Amino acid sequence: MASASREYSSGGIVIKARGSRFKVLLILDPYGKWTWPKGKIEKDETPLQAAVREIEEETGLKGIKMVSEVGRSNYYYRRGRKLIYKTVYLFLFKYTGNSRLLIQKSEIDGGRWFNPEEAVLQLGYKGADALLQKALEIYGRGRIDKANLISGIGKGGGPHV
Repeated sequence: MASASREYSSGGIVIKARGSRFKVLLILDPYGKWTWPKGKIEKDETPLQAAVREIEEETGLKGIKMVSEVGRSNYYYRRGRKLIYKTVYLFLFKYTGNSRLLIQKSEIDGGRWFNPEEAVLQLGYKGADALLQKALEIYGRGRIDKANLISGIGKGGGPHV
């Protein structure tokens, strides 16, 4: 196998709490998949700094507070004929402001706040739901039973997505 180029990105799961209820921020990427804000780590930037910058650039949110590192994922992908080995760092943030989302349309197609159950069902990438589950556990929300949510749709139960 040919050697792969290395790429590093960082992003964040942002939670907005209102009393005992909260919402999870997801963005709609250019491939039509819901995910969280993330992007390449720039020279002389830490993964945490990159995550904060990407969230601010893509959504306009300022004043987010880091709660914890959620983890990192590693995977290979191809850009044209070039093989790339990518590491993505993921952090959990809390947002306490009231600003509206200001979506950076040059990079992403949309963004919105979802309740946690909707967010788990909307995520478009393999393994993303497990990372969100981990973030929810860190935040103290507990696990969401995705199988029950899916089986409840169309039977009058589950979220309306």
